[in-house]
Amino acid sequence: MFLLAGDAEIASDAVSEAFAQALRRGDQLHSPERWIWRTAFAVTRGMLKERGRMTFDPPDVPAESSPALFEVFDALRPLSSRQRGAVILHYFEDLPITEVAKRLGSTPAAVGVHLHRARKHLRRLLEEPDA
Repeated sequence: MFLLAGDAEIASDAVSEAFAQALRRGDQLHSPERWIWRTAFAVTRGMLKERGRMTFDPPDVPAESSPALFEVFDALRPLSSRQRGAVILHYFEDLPITEVAKRLGSTPAAVGVHLHRARKHLRRLLEEPDA
C-alpha cells in the first residue's frame, strides 16, 4: 500500500481499515487474504481521492539501496493508481494476472491493459539513452 499511496500514514490507515472490516465480516469471508488486499487497495484509492493527493511521492528508500531502485520509484509517480497497483502486485508480489485482477476488483483483461500501459511508460522513462 505504501508504494501505491506514497504516504506511510495513508498506507497504514488503509491496511488497518481493511483488517478491521475483515474482522467485522468474520466467517463470511471465503478468501480473507484476497479480500483484504482488494479492500486495502480500494480504501487507499478512496483516501487519496478524498485528500486530493492523486500525485505519487516515492517512498523513502534506505541510502544503501541501489540507484536503479530510486529510478523505479520515481518512474512509478506518473502512473495511475490502477497501473501502480497492477505493477506492484504483479512484479513486486509476483502474482499472476488473474490474482491481481481479483485483488484489485477488476478483470484480467483490464489488468493486462494497465500492465501494458505501465510497462510502455516505464520503458520510455527507464531506457538508457542511445549514445
